Amino acid sequence: MTDVFINRIATAVPPHEVHGAFRAFAETQAGGERGRAAFARMAARSDISRRYSVLAASEPEGSGTACGFYRSGGIFPSTRARMARYEREAPALADAAFARLSLAEEAPRITHLVIATCTGFVAPGLDRHLIERHGLPRGVERSSVGFMGCQAALNALKLAWHMVRSEPRARVLVVCLELCTLHLQDTAALEQLLCFLLFADGCAAAIVSAEPAGLRIDGFRSIVIPEAGDMITWRIGDDGFDMTLSGMVPVTLAHALPGWEEEMLGGRSASEVDLWAVHPGGRTILDAVQHGLDLRQGALADSRAVLRDHGNMSSATVMFVLAAMMRGAGRAQRGCALAFGPGLSAEAMRFSTG
Repeated sequence: MTDVFINRIATAVPPHEVHGAFRAFAETQAGGERGRAAFARMAARSDISRRYSVLAASEPEGSGTACGFYRSGGIFPSTRARMARYEREAPALADAAFARLSLAEEAPRITHLVIATCTGFVAPGLDRHLIERHGLPRGVERSSVGFMGCQAALNALKLAWHMVRSEPRARVLVVCLELCTLHLQDTAALEQLLCFLLFADGCAAAIVSAEPAGLRIDGFRSIVIPEAGDMITWRIGDDGFDMTLSGMVPVTLAHALPGWEEEMLGGRSASEVDLWAVHPGGRTILDAVQHGLDLRQGALADSRAVLRDHGNMSSATVMFVLAAMMRGAGRAQRGCALAFGPGLSAEAMRFSTG
């Protein structure tokens, strides 16, 4: 059976750092003094320092405006306006990631293109832009992974893995691009306001092939956690995409993961895994995984660093964690990438270095 590798990963974020602006705006949305106090407590515990958006923070913090796109008093953009902004902004962010991937000489050799996104839909889309802008073959095979949320990167890598295993000469380009900040909602509900605190924009691109360089992909596992279907939802509404993220997600994961450990790790225990690339859906998510699997102190250092420096960029985020691990890879080590999505569901990818 052909071994498959993630040869390299490149990442990019938009130029606008907006964490302070979004945090201040969300606090003005919170209902009453008690709501603002509760939000402030949650914000102080987020472990996020920076987040980036395609929206420029053009107004002073606390002015009742976030990036000129959202205004207090119900003046929030329609879904159509948000999709138009996605169509306008997404190509440049993808181009920034491609520039770091150094694809120019390799572009004609790409056989498959897999794009994952859940924050924007337009046709023709990113696939056509990437073919025309970066010289990909016009006969490249294209696939799209849509609306799978934060776990979509692992599903995209799984598709690439199957492609290379069935066609050993294949060179697959995987692109995960999310503009999460286009979908903030006009609400006073605390759980919804946390989206202002958590989500950000980013893009990651990777080459997957049989060339023995980078991270070797050793296998995948999927699980749908029973009786948790309403804990993460993602629906298209009149005013953008409506996401619900239940506060019960961390405790549900902490209880469910131990029973899934052996299957997820191919018969191994968590103590036998050296590297953990866990999607940083938030500080409480990382804490739940650490406690649920009884991971050693510091096991999630790369995930926590990505959360601190970038927030939650949905599908792109776990790719940022994997990129950090590739930069520091040395001796042979076993690893597991783990991400969660609507359902409540989880995806795991086993990998190894060295």
